[in-house]
Amino acid sequence: MMKQLLVLSGKGGTGKTTIASALIKLSNAKAYCDCDVDAPNLHLIMKQQSKPQIIDFYGLPKAYIDTEKCVKCDQCRRYCRFDAIEFDTDYKINPYSCEGCGLCALVCPNQAITMVPNVDGVKKLYIDEHTFTTAQLQMGSGVSGLLVTDLKKLLKSAASDAPFAIVDGSPGIGCPVIASLNDVDMVLIVTEPSLSGISDMKRIIKTAQYFQTKIVVCVNKYDINELNSNVIEKYCLDNNIMFVGRIPYDSNIPTALNKGESILDHEGLTKEAIINVYNKTMHVFMQKAGDDQCLSKH
Repeated sequence: MMKQLLVLSGKGGTGKTTIASALIKLSNAKAYCDCDVDAPNLHLIMKQQSKPQIIDFYGLPKAYIDTEKCVKCDQCRRYCRFDAIEFDTDYKINPYSCEGCGLCALVCPNQAITMVPNVDGVKKLYIDEHTFTTAQLQMGSGVSGLLVTDLKKLLKSAASDAPFAIVDGSPGIGCPVIASLNDVDMVLIVTEPSLSGISDMKRIIKTAQYFQTKIVVCVNKYDINELNSNVIEKYCLDNNIMFVGRIPYDSNIPTALNKGESILDHEGLTKEAIINVYNKTMHVFMQKAGDDQCLSKH
């Protein structure tokens, strides 16, 4: 059964995806997934070259009004709580406002409204020496959690023989994060030593604790505020959360990433720190998974 290591941050800009990509490379993970369906970018860092299989994702249905059956009684527009029904010469549905609840179809006296399947995004499946899934949510769609759940199911079915997978989650604590937390074995939280970073770290820890999953924490760019880094480490110690390391800031890393280079391509303290975080994280993860044979030696 595939074990899952999820990488979260609680906020954007912490370096979560950069560190997730480093873990994938260091572990030579045979399966990995990008659950940031609003703004996926793991495929860029991983330099995904193979052509993906594109799969339409059907989320919530949308209402459709048959104008020939419509008697213009105005019942649908009156009952719609999302103001999704507009009237000019005919009644029509605004697809960006329609939430697919189906109330309009229920109250229509002439059965002029039907609920039709709607493509809310696309899933992408890459299969070469590794199996990688990612997705792009349609603009204006509110079913990010459903898409993440579907995406993880696709990874499991496509890479059923992989012993473990590394999942790059979304920033924040919203629906896609909650969906990505479901059924994972451990969470690595990447934070930064800022006041917002500490606050959001605490929120994502609290969210993850509801799922009763193992949690470990690392702090990225720790040396931009060592006092706050100490606060983060003490918080972990006081709350019985394993702290797996500090990664220093390196001004060369953003430049390297903009060129499409891996953070591991550059020798130095940052690379050494990431390898240290990787070793500690994977040791805990494989102990949790009960299978130390997957742990690469670095």
